[in-house]
Amino acid sequence: MAMLKEYNDLIFEISQPGHVSYDLPENDVPTHDLTKDLPEYLIRQDDAKLPEVSELQLVRHYTALSTKNFGIESGPYPLGSCTMKYNPKVNETIAALDGFSQIHPQQEMETAQGALELLYNLQDHLAEITGMDSISLQPAAGAHGELAAILMFKAFHEANGEGAQRKNIIVPDSAHGTNPATATVAGYESIEIPSTSEGIIDIVALKQVVNEETAGIMLTNPNTAGLYERDIQQIVDIVHEAGGLAYYDGANSNAIMGISNPGTMGFDAVHLNLHKTFTGPHGGGGPGSGPIGVKAFLEPFLPVPRIEKADNLFVINSEYPQSIGRIKGNFGNFGVNVRAYSYIRTMGAKGLTQVSKDAVLNSNYLKERIKNYYDVPFAQHCMHEFVVSCKQQKTQYNVNAKDVGKRLLDYGIHSPTTYFPLIVEECLMIEPTETESIRELDQIADAFINIAKEIMEDPEKVKQAPYLTSVRRLDETTAARKPILTYQASLQN
Repeated sequence: MAMLKEYNDLIFEISQPGHVSYDLPENDVPTHDLTKDLPEYLIRQDDAKLPEVSELQLVRHYTALSTKNFGIESGPYPLGSCTMKYNPKVNETIAALDGFSQIHPQQEMETAQGALELLYNLQDHLAEITGMDSISLQPAAGAHGELAAILMFKAFHEANGEGAQRKNIIVPDSAHGTNPATATVAGYESIEIPSTSEGIIDIVALKQVVNEETAGIMLTNPNTAGLYERDIQQIVDIVHEAGGLAYYDGANSNAIMGISNPGTMGFDAVHLNLHKTFTGPHGGGGPGSGPIGVKAFLEPFLPVPRIEKADNLFVINSEYPQSIGRIKGNFGNFGVNVRAYSYIRTMGAKGLTQVSKDAVLNSNYLKERIKNYYDVPFAQHCMHEFVVSCKQQKTQYNVNAKDVGKRLLDYGIHSPTTYFPLIVEECLMIEPTETESIRELDQIADAFINIAKEIMEDPEKVKQAPYLTSVRRLDETTAARKPILTYQASLQN
């Protein structure tokens, strides 16, 4: 949809003296002398320099602004490792019900039984999905869930008198980047182990670093190359035999729901990203939700308060002396949890299983369609995501993975994750998700193929992309660290 060019301007630049968006009745409230309440230096001497526009200009301005961002509702968003799947609108309707949206976290629990029942039931559903015995909904997002789980590992070892002995957390090089950061924040040394040429954990390397100082392992499965860890049971056994604990990074659970679960694999703790796998809105900085699940022996260390059921009443219980304590205000990000509960109840067990099957099918279909145009470092079947390398394009035509991502915007497709995982040179990490139909999958594949051909015919065309976005290429470091968020002319005046 074409907009008048002037609506690409700032609202201050559209402004014309005398234009108004409202028509208020004449003020009949007696004038009050503010100097009786405020010191004079805090009282504005001149009118604020606000833009003067009509209501229609205002609406057009913000409508134009709303089209300048790219989201899952704008077009395909195959952002690997972040599961940018569609968020069903029924979830928004449920979360907006007065009984959920108008509730206060500090009101008496007897008056909030419906909300507590929802959270209690959500805990049960997530325990069944993960194969764990208990769930805490408190962590605010994925990395927060990781930290809560590793702090519980630490509390467990300290309770057993091995707190000083257990110094290390093992993290594969194919893990999410937050894993080693989490281990460090929790007070552990992070020990990285390499992947094999097949992109999975090197068992020999694992055995070389596991010892009596091992506090645990943080394992992402499927890993960030989109591969299922073939030796996962052996990996867990090796760590357990050394006295360590096994943590499952469940951020990629979109690939395994209803098919497998961390509890059956032998893991002691897991976190989920409800804002990814369970369709809470994702992106824009949150809020997220990163519940943790644990086996029964770790239950005493779960964060408090815990939501429990006593007789016919849902209660809030903080009487757990070995708990790692409160890690977030109230009961987590309630609105996201409501959306996840709505999604789980809407889909049911069969529906969630089908989601994972479709996610894996879509990913493999897309990989097969584009594999002859980009290097595919790992040939085996992938899970819900896969990686390709633009090394060939970089070497022969000086076009890199970032250039390909930028050019995709001109085809109406958001860029995949670029340059991650680090084990693949010039990496594009692609996750189509189950919510894309075969028509959209073919559009994505055609875009990748066309770009590969463009690179061979006119590499500069791809290197200068994008052409159809409201801005071209920014200095990404400056844009992130020194953004200009105020209207400079207004400041100068």
